Amino acid sequence: MSRDFTDVLITPILSEKSMKLKDKENRYSFRVNPLSNKFEIKAAVEALFKVKVEAVRTANMPGKMHRVGRSEGKRPDWKKAVVTVKAGQKIDTTDLPK
Repeated sequence: MSRDFTDVLITPILSEKSMKLKDKENRYSFRVNPLSNKFEIKAAVEALFKVKVEAVRTANMPGKMHRVGRSEGKRPDWKKAVVTVKAGQKIDTTDLPK
């Protein structure tokens, strides 16, 4: 099933760990649609950011438990993709096209 490129990538992950990966290994982390696969993620990053993707790694992240007073709940599960970009190319993750 083919999805629109803007439906595949939800948001970049801008944590301390992802910033270290970006600086040292030229890898970028994104929160992606849980139904998307590696081929769709690669095509979306290449089309939206005009870069060459070497590899895509995905992980299904479990939602965390949280409490508010006596009520307990669970945040939804989500999918993370770590995209390795060809050496010498950069992605500006501050402005994800929507």
